[in-house]
Amino acid sequence: MYGHPIQFTRTSMLTLAYEEHGPASGDPVILLHGFPYSPRAFDDIAPDLGAQGYRVIVPYLRGYGPTRFNSPGTPRSGQQAALAQDLLDLMDTLGIEQAALCGYDWGGRAACIVAALWPHRVRCLVTGDGYNLQDIPNSAQPLDPQTEHRLWYQYYFHSPRGVEGLTRNRRALCELLWRLWSPTWAEGPALYPRSATAFDNPDFVEVVIHSYRHRFMYAAGDPALEWMEQALTRQPPINVPTISLCGADDGVGPATPNDEDRDHFTSDYERRILPGVGHDIPEEAPEATLRALLDLMQR
Repeated sequence: MYGHPIQFTRTSMLTLAYEEHGPASGDPVILLHGFPYSPRAFDDIAPDLGAQGYRVIVPYLRGYGPTRFNSPGTPRSGQQAALAQDLLDLMDTLGIEQAALCGYDWGGRAACIVAALWPHRVRCLVTGDGYNLQDIPNSAQPLDPQTEHRLWYQYYFHSPRGVEGLTRNRRALCELLWRLWSPTWAEGPALYPRSATAFDNPDFVEVVIHSYRHRFMYAAGDPALEWMEQALTRQPPINVPTISLCGADDGVGPATPNDEDRDHFTSDYERRILPGVGHDIPEEAPEATLRALLDLMQR
């Protein structure tokens, strides 16, 4: 079912599943997947880093794979602050003071938030599509029509019909998103089943629905995380060495000619646009992702 032996660590909210490569004494690297993906996105990256002596941690985000909530009373939140808190808790329970972070989509959001609010915990950052912090207070402002069209699935999830659709058709719906978001990735359809098993988690639907409702202020967040959400409304800068990887063929957020995120980064920063690559950056472009990490870690 899974591609590598699963380990578990218990945080205050989760029994968090993760895969580990390389020696425990190595410099830590944490690789974070997005929606609707899984740790399989890093199968061509994590073993390579481990073989080079890095301690590589690849967690299953809340709502994915064998990760489980510890209590039935814990809100099944998918909000950005919850993802960041999970990352911090993972680092704390594994005794990791500082790590190189690499993430995209939901995982990129967690990595960017920790880099912005706790820069001393982040050695460097590889982020898919730049500055991933949500600007929730301004989420009600309409975007250009083409962008709104690409976000159809988010609006679908705002409705009871969308909840039922994701519940009944999670495999087919997520497969459709894979194809739409990576339209030029020929290998994607064959690789999809490797990740799709991670969506069978009993909390997957609730976490996903909450994520897309909270970001538009249609659902309240976890009260315990409200302080972090308030901090994120200020859109804090990221002050760690960063490389942003952007897929030129990304079907949900195509790379723009101008880097609209540049001013959010106040340390060494570089943007790399990847031709022929869609949304699932590490799985579509493992060599470019690995190179970005090594370029930062070997400086």
